[in-house]
Amino acid sequence: MKPTTLAVKTVKKAVPGVVLALLLVGTYSYAGEEKGEEQEKTCPSFLNAEFKRLHSNEKVNLCSLYRDKPLMIVNTASHCGFTYQFKPLEALYQKYQAQGFEVIGFASDDFNQAAKTEQEAANICYKNFGVTFTMLAPSHVKGDEKNDVFAHLAAQSGKQPSWNFNKYLVSHDGERVSHYGSTAKPLEGKLEAQLQQLLKSSKPSSKPSSERSL
Repeated sequence: MKPTTLAVKTVKKAVPGVVLALLLVGTYSYAGEEKGEEQEKTCPSFLNAEFKRLHSNEKVNLCSLYRDKPLMIVNTASHCGFTYQFKPLEALYQKYQAQGFEVIGFASDDFNQAAKTEQEAANICYKNFGVTFTMLAPSHVKGDEKNDVFAHLAAQSGKQPSWNFNKYLVSHDGERVSHYGSTAKPLEGKLEAQLQQLLKSSKPSSKPSSERSL
């Protein structure tokens, strides 16, 4: 057999495999694009941002936590008269986590009551109060330097944090934001009652949309 004939046959055999590989690459690429588009559709733009976890090198995209869930976003500090609220916030999280509720704590020194180091802040919230919900590294939550999340929360609710442990309830679609001040109790009050309503409204209903309760 001539070398030229052998080369042609080899190419012919290889072509189907190359075509299959190209098809698979195209399929995976399209699936990745679809996944990205789907995330954009189901996650509000203000949550599509990365933040570093408290006392960690790991970064988290808040959209990965959101997933069409009601959220509570809180600005925290380790040496504040309201730091004890870590405990009832954790209790609220544990009570409703199975129903899709998430809590995100933004550590901040905007009111000059934060721990001196992230390690100290982590020890206080994780060890002293047993926090398991997401805690993020210190950032600004008010003023001109506030992060994009708190800029959106302030714009939607009309109130930026006036002190530590201000709480923002965000509906599952991200369109409704309710503000609660430092003194608002996480449990057994208006905040928990509204959360229960948000959880009900975020569940699929068999009724026509016009009949669904708000």
